Amino acid sequence: MKSMKKAYVGKWRIQEMDAWDKDFIDMIVPGHLIIEKDGTGFFQFGTVEGEIDCRIEKVHDKERIDFSWEGEEEGDSASGRGWASIEGERMTGKIYFHLGDESGFKATKE
Repeated sequence: MKSMKKAYVGKWRIQEMDAWDKDFIDMIVPGHLIIEKDGTGFFQFGTVEGEIDCRIEKVHDKERIDFSWEGEEEGDSASGRGWASIEGERMTGKIYFHLGDESGFKATKE
């Protein structure tokens, strides 16, 4: 079983996204991303929710998590990938929908 670094573990509140406004992000529940100690997790924003599977990677000498996800968008099956890095108290990243949208996001730890 893999182990996730403590800095990433926990519940992250999505504060903003490039492609969607705050009303959409918080449409059903406050938008969030949860990362567990074993590298699995869950996210939800707007009408999108999914389970994630994370790995710590180094990109250009900078650490980040890369993840795949599978879930639903407006009740239809959806999947994709994403990444996130932490600087100070803020997580920034990008989420991609397979054959669809993409959006940067910013989150803070709860």
